Amino acid sequence: MKILVVADEESRSLWDFYEPSKLEEIDLIISCGDLSPHYLQFLVTMSHCPLLYVRGNHDRVYDMTPPDGCVSIDGRVYDFKGVRILGLGGSMRYKPGPCMYSERQMSLRVLRVLPSVLWHGGIDLLVTHAPAAGWGDMEDLPHRGFRCFNLLLDRCRPAYMLFGHVHKSYGHFVRERTHSSGTVLVNAWETVLLEIPEDRHPRQGHTGSPLYDLQVRRLARKGRADVERIALARTEDAPYTE
Repeated sequence: MKILVVADEESRSLWDFYEPSKLEEIDLIISCGDLSPHYLQFLVTMSHCPLLYVRGNHDRVYDMTPPDGCVSIDGRVYDFKGVRILGLGGSMRYKPGPCMYSERQMSLRVLRVLPSVLWHGGIDLLVTHAPAAGWGDMEDLPHRGFRCFNLLLDRCRPAYMLFGHVHKSYGHFVRERTHSSGTVLVNAWETVLLEIPEDRHPRQGHTGSPLYDLQVRRLARKGRADVERIALARTEDAPYTE
């Protein structure tokens, strides 16, 4: 599976100098935040594949102009053809405003979504805007990572964590590193192509979570090979599957 991951700064190669060949083999696009909604709308229109996103600390504009045709995965688990994706947007709170959280507030967000993670039998991708504390973050409060992300990685051990927020121009940029949990951390500033081998995630309907797998297989038997997005949990942050 080929996933195009974008964050923080619009790629001139994809926007100003777009060519169809640049997106034709992409299966999924993921935004880690702080991007123009018009840019995301352009990508989802030109690629003809789903675009999932979380908000960055500068995405207040989404309240008035949400990126049409794109799917928010902030605070929920989304199953894309067997790849279970958890989204947790926002940065450390450094001033009043939306899309920013204290360590305690982000920890509560993690706790709220854990039942959904368990329902799905785990996660394969963790998509955030901010990094985990001590792993690609910076010392100043606006760019400090969350400690609770480390706990989440240690517990769930997803194959990848995708984030942004720390730009290449800041001088503290590393594109890829491996967390102590074994998770590969990818700073998606601007754009990065992630290729996930089939053996890095379960087949859809074979996650090891009996009730969830039963639900997915039941839908597939009804002739919906690409399972439509449906709510699978009786919570406000209902997980989706596609």
